[in-house]
Amino acid sequence: MRERVRGRWGRIAPAAVMLLWPPAGAFAAEAGGEGGGGIISLDLSLVVQVVNFLVLLLILWKLLYRPLVAKMEERTAAIKKSLDEAEQARASARRELEENMAKLRQAYAEAQTIREAARKEAADEQRKLIEAARAEAQRLVEGAQAQLEADVRRARDELRREVGDLATAVAEKLIRKSLRDEDHRRIVAEAVRALEGRPA
Repeated sequence: MRERVRGRWGRIAPAAVMLLWPPAGAFAAEAGGEGGGGIISLDLSLVVQVVNFLVLLLILWKLLYRPLVAKMEERTAAIKKSLDEAEQARASARRELEENMAKLRQAYAEAQTIREAARKEAADEQRKLIEAARAEAQRLVEGAQAQLEADVRRARDELRREVGDLATAVAEKLIRKSLRDEDHRRIVAEAVRALEGRPA
């Protein structure tokens, strides 16, 4: 930046010299009046003009160049500070992004663990329910079989009572007909064998 400003002053200084430099005709007129034959006459006015020019350059340098350079340096420092802050903010944002990504991966892993635990728990619960249902079905089947066996026993007992009643009724009828004792014994034996399910 400072080299750029110096380059500008290097172009402005010769132009200022040309503007402040008296025209060649004036020097020629002065030289003609005094009888000299040169283009440039080195007299007191030239020295005054050079001194005026140097004073003007010094004033411009004090009032314009130094504040301009200071302002440029201040601006450069502010831009550098802003760039440093932006870089720090970018690094901080990158760190936060990496932390957030790590937290997201951790949360995903935890969710995966919870999902697996829930799936396992559901499978265990389903297995327990199936086992309970099978046990209940087995209990119901066994209860039905016991009830069926009790009903069969009850039916057999009722059938035996009915057969006994029937045998008694037959015996009464036979007695009324006054059968012989042999016939009576034979009929009772046949009824008992029929009741027991033995062949006659």
